[in-house]
Amino acid sequence: MTDNVTQYPRSVLIANRGEIARRIIKTTRRLGIESVAIYHPVDADLPFVREADRAICIEDEKPLGTYLDAGRIIESALAAGVTAVHPGYGFLAENAQFARAVTEAGLLWIGPSPEVIEVMGDKVTARHAVAAVGVPVSGGTADGLSSVNDALVQAESIGFPVMLKAAAGGGGIGMVVAHDTEQLGKMFAGTQSMAERSFGSGKVFLEKYISSARHVEVQVLGLADGNIVALGERDCSVQRRHQKVAEECPAPGLTQAVREKLSAAAIRAAGAVGYENAGTVEFLMDTETGEFVFLEMNTRIQVEHPVTELTYGVDLIEQQLSIAATGRTTIELDTEPKGHSIEFRVCAEDPVRFFPAPGTIEQWNPPTGPGIRVDSGYDAGDVVTSNFDPLLAKLCVTAPSRTEVVELAQGALDAFEVTGIVTNLPFLRLLARTEEFVAGQYDTSIVSTITSRELAKAKSGV
Repeated sequence: MTDNVTQYPRSVLIANRGEIARRIIKTTRRLGIESVAIYHPVDADLPFVREADRAICIEDEKPLGTYLDAGRIIESALAAGVTAVHPGYGFLAENAQFARAVTEAGLLWIGPSPEVIEVMGDKVTARHAVAAVGVPVSGGTADGLSSVNDALVQAESIGFPVMLKAAAGGGGIGMVVAHDTEQLGKMFAGTQSMAERSFGSGKVFLEKYISSARHVEVQVLGLADGNIVALGERDCSVQRRHQKVAEECPAPGLTQAVREKLSAAAIRAAGAVGYENAGTVEFLMDTETGEFVFLEMNTRIQVEHPVTELTYGVDLIEQQLSIAATGRTTIELDTEPKGHSIEFRVCAEDPVRFFPAPGTIEQWNPPTGPGIRVDSGYDAGDVVTSNFDPLLAKLCVTAPSRTEVVELAQGALDAFEVTGIVTNLPFLRLLARTEEFVAGQYDTSIVSTITSRELAKAKSGV
């Protein structure tokens, strides 16, 4: 390994907050890189602010505004004298204009180029890019839809059910399923409006809806020499409202042949746009046929990156920093998995309806022990506001086999003690003991299946 000055940026401003800011700080501290955090006053007492080497308050009328004000973030970075900006995930992480402004300011952007973010940030152009290199895509519209009538005509051609999606969407926002023309007609204007409000673009398109599907994604690292390294796949099928709840690596029940096809498709997809740095290529897999199709590419670090780190013995944040500075990784990466890992997202939310439940944390006692890792954004006494995503922490467990890791997860979830606020821990404990999850035989409907089953039990008095 070369010396720290050339291998990594000297100092990094973290354009994010909470759990991912703490996660980045953990790596920068280990590597001797100065970390600079930004924060809104409502976050002033959170751990990431005090753990950073320096912290800059950016006041805004709305807390969210602090983390979305690209101009002031870059001004703060320049004033602090940092050499790089790490966007984490969410907020401006996949904003091509922000990435471009960072580089134009003479700062190192920890991520792919703005041009790549633009291509992959639009799901329609992304589909075209990956299809051109032989990556399978689902049946759908070739371009954005011009009107509700256009949508109805295209849907008849594709065949119902269809999914109406925001082209610039992410995080499950702007996705609805229509089973007939009446539903599609009613949903079109609302989805288009939501896409405009949430992503600044009202562009929407249709995809064939796969009713029984698994959500499987591949972690890639693109290097300056054009090589793409694939570090296995993660199963992210445990979702509520199209948003992930638990993830595992490797995906259970896949043959070696399917794993190799997924990795090869992900490498082709990333290579099609000259991808450099960490990214994730997401696929939908039909549980009946075993066939998979491209879903999207996330041009940033993922929330669920720890399961890949635990399974492959790699620090993905470190590799992001190294690739940005030198175009290469710090080590030759081992692409063979070592064991199995599962992540559970612990959120401040109602464990039945999954609505956000802000409040003040009284007790915060995460589990500890061999094979257990907790990446958290909060401690006891911290206030969880309604201004941001309700993610509190990620409970990650790893063991040599899936059977062992499920057993370890059950105990760790039982030991995770949080009081003062409502969390989804009761649901996660239930999930980890369901027949479907224990067997590793589930699809994206697992959460609704569990909640419906529990509701039926409650009604029958069982």
